[in-house]
Amino acid sequence: MRKKVFSTQVRNDLLKEFKKLAIDLERPINDVLEEAMRELLRKYGKKLRR
Repeated sequence: MRKKVFSTQVRNDLLKEFKKLAIDLERPINDVLEEAMRELLRKYGKKLRR
């Protein structure tokens, strides 16, 4: 699937902990972020369009 670059701003402490999580999981931060986004969509009952 194609990917698109996007940019945003988050609190420094939140980003720091998120990066630590990615390191602990030994996964790229992008993979962890995509997983978190999918889980949040699932939580609110939204379906991914492919």
